[in-house]
Amino acid sequence: MLRVGMKAPDFTLQDKEGRPVSLSDFRGRRVVLYFYPKDNTPGCTRQACAFAGAYQAFRERNVEVIGISKDSISSHQRFADKYNLPFILLADPELQAIQAYEVWQEKKLYGKVSMGVVRTTFLIDENGILEQIMPKVKPDTNASEILAALAASENTKGGST
Repeated sequence: MLRVGMKAPDFTLQDKEGRPVSLSDFRGRRVVLYFYPKDNTPGCTRQACAFAGAYQAFRERNVEVIGISKDSISSHQRFADKYNLPFILLADPELQAIQAYEVWQEKKLYGKVSMGVVRTTFLIDENGILEQIMPKVKPDTNASEILAALAASENTKGGST
């Protein structure tokens, strides 16, 4: 079971252009890693658009935003183009990172049980350590909650925004 303080599982997945991206590529920077169920669905679109709207605030803090779902590279490309998403979307059809981060879980919807991605966000520090784990986040407030957590940690560390 993943816990705050543990090393974040590394992975290499393809982005919407088909280029390989590894978590370890971002050493020296904090990373917001968010897992979501499916491109172009209402909740996932609201979550992605909220991250897009807050993206400049993340960049100002030298924080990279990465979204992962099991959708294909082409699906991510259409999703990013349709909503002008400026951050990295990674395709994980083989569930490599999804399973490593333990977000592939049993879900219940209208009495039906199935396996799927549980919307979860991880804040990873500059050294690749899990700094915060936010399970079952709300799509509309996830980005602002992460920004608030970043601001709070900057204040406690005496950093500036």
